Order: sequence, then C-alpha cells, then structure tokens
Amino acid sequence: MKRIFLFVLDSFGIGQMPDAEKFGDVNVNTLAACAASPECRIPNMIQAGLGCIDGVTCLPKPEGVPSGAYARLTEASMGKDTTIGHWELAGVISKNPLPTYPNGFPEEVLKPFEEATGRGVLANIPISGTEVIAKYGDEHVRTGKLIVYTSADSVFQIAAHEDVVPLEELYRYCRIARQQLQGKHGVGRVIARPFVGTSGAYTRTANRHDFSLEPPAETMLDAIQAAGLDCIAVGKIYDIFAGRGITEKVYTKSNANGLEYAMEYAKRDFHGLCFINLVDFDMLYGHRRNVDGYAKALAEFDAWLPAFMEQMGEDDVVMITADHGCDPSYQATTDHTREYVPLLVMGQGIKPVNLGTRTSFSDVAATILEMLHVSANISGSSFAQKLQ
Repeated sequence: MKRIFLFVLDSFGIGQMPDAEKFGDVNVNTLAACAASPECRIPNMIQAGLGCIDGVTCLPKPEGVPSGAYARLTEASMGKDTTIGHWELAGVISKNPLPTYPNGFPEEVLKPFEEATGRGVLANIPISGTEVIAKYGDEHVRTGKLIVYTSADSVFQIAAHEDVVPLEELYRYCRIARQQLQGKHGVGRVIARPFVGTSGAYTRTANRHDFSLEPPAETMLDAIQAAGLDCIAVGKIYDIFAGRGITEKVYTKSNANGLEYAMEYAKRDFHGLCFINLVDFDMLYGHRRNVDGYAKALAEFDAWLPAFMEQMGEDDVVMITADHGCDPSYQATTDHTREYVPLLVMGQGIKPVNLGTRTSFSDVAATILEMLHVSANISGSSFAQKLQ
C-alpha cells in the first residue's frame, strides 16, 4: 500500500470491556448512547460494517455486502486515556497505568513547580475545565496565580487567562512542569488550558497545547520515519507522541478543521501514514455529556466520508477507530469510559471481512507496518493478509 489514513474518532467506544467495573464504569456504551439520538444518521459507517462488529446490537446491518472490513478492538493497556490509547494503536502496550491524582497533587510536585515559575497555584483538585475557570477565574485574574487541576486521567492541567499569562509564557510553564513530572510522577500529559472573557463569562480558547510523556518504546511512527516514509500528524497526534516519528504536522481547531486537512492530504502525493485525531467527540460532547451533540458530530463525519473516499487510489487504505470511550449518557462521572473501540477498514483492495474481536489495539500498528513493508519491534498481530 502507498497511503494509509488512520482516523481516530476520539472516545468513540462501542461497549464496556469485561474489566470496566475496575475502572469505575458500569453499563457504558458510547455508540449505543449516540444511536438512541435522532441526530445519529451514519449510513456510510453502517454500510462499512459498523453494525456487524462483535457485540454491536444498536445498529442495523448493511444492505448487501459491507463496503469494508470490521473488527472490535480490545484495549490491552491498563488505562482509558488518550495517551495510552494512542500509544497502543501505535504498538506500545502499557501494562502499568500512568499516575493519577484523585486528591490533587502532593506538595513534592507543587512546590518545585511554584518555585520554578514564580507563581502560586489555585485549585489543585480533579474538576472539569469549564467549572474550574468559573470557580477560580476571578482569583486568578486578581492574583496571577495559576489554576492547576487534574481529572480521572493522568494529566497536569494549567489554566490561565490570556490577558494575565500570555500564551508563550503559559507554554513555558507547561514545559517546566513536563520536565519536572517524570518517574513516579510522570503524568501522561501536561496541558495548557488558556481562556478569555470576564467574570461570569470565561470561555476556553482553541489555543490548548499538550505536552506528552515520550512513549517508552519504539512505535510504528518511529519505524515509518526510520524507513524513510512519510508520517503525517493531524490534530494532537504530534503532541501525544512528543513529536517522535513525525515527518510533518498540522494542528487543528475543530473536527471540521481536521477533516479539511485530511482532504488536503488526500489530494497530495505521499508514501506512508496520515494519522488524524478528531478531538471534538471527546472534548466537546463526551466529557460534557452531550448525547445529541456527539451523535450530530458522528453524522457530520459520516456525511463527509464519501467525498474523501473518492480521493482514494487503488493503493490507499482508510482505517477508522478510537482510543477509548466517553459515554455521553453516563452520569456517574464526566470522565472517559473503559470500552472496546471499533475498527473499519476501507479501500479498493480491501476484502469486506469480519476480523473478529482483536486482543489489542496494537494489531492496527502491526497491520499498517506490514502494509507499508516496514519492520519494527512492536506489539500486535497483523491482519493484513485477511484483507486481501
């Protein structure tokens, strides 16, 4: 194959995994929640086989032969966050979870951060990003202290008003935190969360930036780059992999923006992988428990898909998957949910087969590398031969 497009519909789970209760999740299913919404019109993904995937009972089967191959992917890593999910898709299984801080960060983390930045800290609790700026925004503006908070994920988030802390200064503080947070406090991501507005009307901006922990082993991205092929990152992929293995990157401000870039790359000649993350599903709808918004976003992606497929040549492959779940109907928390994720594989040379339930997301990486004739020391079992 010459070009492979890998889309991650961030948080698009398809039903709880057997160990979901250990992660605090009971009866979670992102797809089923969206399928119940009148906004969920996804005929193209249904035709590709989404409703044929093991365990999916909330969607109809396609008319006639599916237009793609399909599978249910099991997360082998001990987590349900963006970093670990993407690492596993790229061939790295994380047997140990990244550290989380349900009671906030300890003094041994905050003191050196305050000393290095010269600013105090507010909040230091697990809380939603919109709630934290509503609650602490006025004090931040008055004192200049940084709003530091976390979530159920392995994240150290820093919120600051753009008029109080200029963006480049906020990013510098994040780099300081990233350098400090290693070893036992090696969180998956340090995230800049800038906001604007006035008291009672603060809003987050699109200038978020993630500073990720480096993957602990070789990934498919490293291998593709080392083989001299293209490895293009769209959205937050570059940040998730700390820039490793990327030959070209572009950041996005929305799903629509990400799809625009994907279409531009589809019209370009390259040899390798285009890895695309569409974050709105998770950020705007999953965490905010907006079922109709999530379903509408799926419908928008689905409606866009046929025009994209028209740009594919006979040696091109399109894969659609996810990195974890975030059931927008689940009211116990606003966090990610431990779910299986779907895989749809489409292209002119792809046989429409049921690939079953795979034991790891890393099978995606193994398959992509085999298709590109690249060797690497990664986890995963390729299903490339089954697609021919």
